[in-house]
Formats: sequence, C-alpha cells, structure tokens
Amino acid sequence: MDTTATVSAVETVGPDTYALSFDAPDGFDAEPGQFVKLGTEIDGESVARFYTLSSPTVEDSFEVTVGIDPDEGGEFSAFLAGAEAGTEMTLSGPFGDQHYDGEARAVIVAGGPGVGPAVAIAERALDEGGEAAIVYRDDDVSHADRLDRLAERGVAVHRLDADDELDAAVAESTTGGDGETVFVYGFADLVADAEAAIEAGGGDADAAKVENFG
Repeated sequence: MDTTATVSAVETVGPDTYALSFDAPDGFDAEPGQFVKLGTEIDGESVARFYTLSSPTVEDSFEVTVGIDPDEGGEFSAFLAGAEAGTEMTLSGPFGDQHYDGEARAVIVAGGPGVGPAVAIAERALDEGGEAAIVYRDDDVSHADRLDRLAERGVAVHRLDADDELDAAVAESTTGGDGETVFVYGFADLVADAEAAIEAGGGDADAAKVENFG
C-alpha cells in the first residue's frame, strides 16, 4: 500500500534510539518482522528509508524503532529526530517475508535496531500461546523495559556486549524442536556471527529467517 501515516507518539527507548508510533491507515496489515518505507519531502526532494516494525500487532497503530546518529545522520535522520505527534510521512509496504508466522517457538538473534522486531516477535509469540527466546548483542541497550517484561513472562533473554561471541547464548536458546524458528535481525556482522552460531550449535542457518540491515 502507498499512503500517508501520522505519528501518534514518540518515545526514547535507548541512547539516540526512538520508538515512533503511527496511527494505522485503513487497510494496513502487517506482521512483526516485516518492514515499511517511510518518507517525506525535504527541500523539494523525496527522501525515504526502510524501517522494520517493532510492534506485535498493527490493528490500531504500528511502531518502528529508529537509531539516529546526531553527528553523522543525514537530513532524513534530522527530520525523524524532530518528529512529534501529528507529523505526517509517506508510507509504503509492508515488505519482506522474514517475519513471524505463528511459529510455536521463536528464537530471535538481534543487534542494534534489530531489537525492535525481536521484542515484537517475542510479545506476539507469547500472546498467541507460544514460546520465545532473545539473544541481543549491543553495547547500548534499547527497549530495556520491554525486554524486562518479556523476561518476567518467561522469555530467556540473553544480553551481550557488542564484542561478545554468540555461540553459547544461541546454543542455550535453541532446542531443535518442531515448530521452532530462528530469526536474525541486524547488520552484516551480526548476521554472519548469528549464522555461524546456529551452525555451531547443530542448527541449519539456511532455515533461519534473516533480515540483513546492510
């Protein structure tokens, strides 16, 4: 779908990291782990970027989590940093097939902004009676409150520093049982390490649902 969406709330969820909530346009439907393209016009030029959903559902509203570098971010980052309730953006999507699809157990390996889809998928899995585990690698923790609430609900949450190995946490989180799917969301180095960790633990990295942020 190609339409517009209006910001309903902006929340700081980590260092230079924000959760932007939007009123869901009529007919908008998406699953956690899919991504949308948000855009605006700056100095007469259309500018847009892709962001992965960080809300478990999208019935009334949807959320994306964005990291904004105050020093190196571009014009669109500056626009997002100034977004507030009532700000309108163009919206296209959703896109992507590496999303939650009712799996009985979701194991999510995430880095950086990948924590957004990680918490969304885990919340959705639990709400539907399933299980979840999260392996989150980053020096700066975002969505700490949601991670804590998930841990209270029984999710195994492994928080690792940016230079930590993933093997032990991934092996501990995966069971190899029927209905289990491993999801990976992050930049290229995280994706490569996650795939290696899956293989090291006896899993099949090709069977994982992977979204590489570049």
